[in-house]
Amino acid sequence: MEFQPLPHFYLLTTLIIPSLSTKRKIMENTRPRLLVAFDTIEEAYDLLEEHFEVVRPPKGRDFSKAELLAMLGDFDALASVFDIPIDREIIEAGGSKLKIISNYAVGYNNIDLETAQRLGIAVTNTPQSVVLPTAELTLALLLAVSRRVAELDGAMRQQQDKLHLSRIDNLGVDLAGKKMGIIGFGNIGKAVAQRAKAFGMELWYNKRNRLSIEEEKALDLHFASVDEIFSDCEVVSLHTPLTKETKHLACRKQLERMKPNAILLNLARGPVVDEEALADLLEKGVIRGAGLDVFENNDKPNPRLYSLSNVVMTPHVGTQTYDARMRMAEELCNNLTGFFFHQGKEVSFVVRP
Repeated sequence: MEFQPLPHFYLLTTLIIPSLSTKRKIMENTRPRLLVAFDTIEEAYDLLEEHFEVVRPPKGRDFSKAELLAMLGDFDALASVFDIPIDREIIEAGGSKLKIISNYAVGYNNIDLETAQRLGIAVTNTPQSVVLPTAELTLALLLAVSRRVAELDGAMRQQQDKLHLSRIDNLGVDLAGKKMGIIGFGNIGKAVAQRAKAFGMELWYNKRNRLSIEEEKALDLHFASVDEIFSDCEVVSLHTPLTKETKHLACRKQLERMKPNAILLNLARGPVVDEEALADLLEKGVIRGAGLDVFENNDKPNPRLYSLSNVVMTPHVGTQTYDARMRMAEELCNNLTGFFFHQGKEVSFVVRP
């Protein structure tokens, strides 16, 4: 077909006013490329896609390590989550292009921080979004253990209308007037204290840097050592990060200090508790019970815990609410847009570039 010259007006407008498809291509070529390693709610992806060229895994699964290694070299950013290890090999696969790893969680022990720092790669987390749902689950587990909710629910389902309890069977305990000791008093620990106070509990706490006297009075808190909390409190609630110092913080010696009617709650990290020792003491009835959302062996409970009626377990679901997932997506997006576009948003750096 013979070439026909375009009318001058058409040529002028196409030169001055790019088509919508051209605009999209320009925008896509200038937007940072984001590899999302995990599966989550659709609305979270929609939010990220407003600012980034996003590649996500097939619905219902996460990317494998092999897939991350094969793809990461083409991306400016990686969004990860607590149960996907981001080790030295994966980080180095990002080459010179990878600028930031943004964790969709408050914890970040899944990321090799030393390698990230060595390569000048920023690391961020989402500490604010997880506070409310984790605090609420803490109280849910406490109530479930103290009032034997799971045990009684199971009995009703098994025996149905044949279930008969005497007035002294399966007695629970009140929370009002009991001492709760909170070890690790960051945002989550503080939120737990505020909710426990509504139940009339007496609040004790331990943290590395003690609060001011004014803050303690305002929150009606008593400072205590870790030893004192384990020996004196009816409820011990753990909310520390996992470090060399906090691994097995709830060791056999500390667990044996606990009162016979005491309840242990772990919504921190699994290895903070010596799970084998805890199973021993629960089996023997040395302590009343435990509420656990995290476990020592990669979130797989010690098999002995399954048969214990005085343990209530959830599969690491501290943030498993729709509202929390959206807040986490917003915080992750804020970290990334603040990093790439300097929009004046506060970035939750764990490792600065």
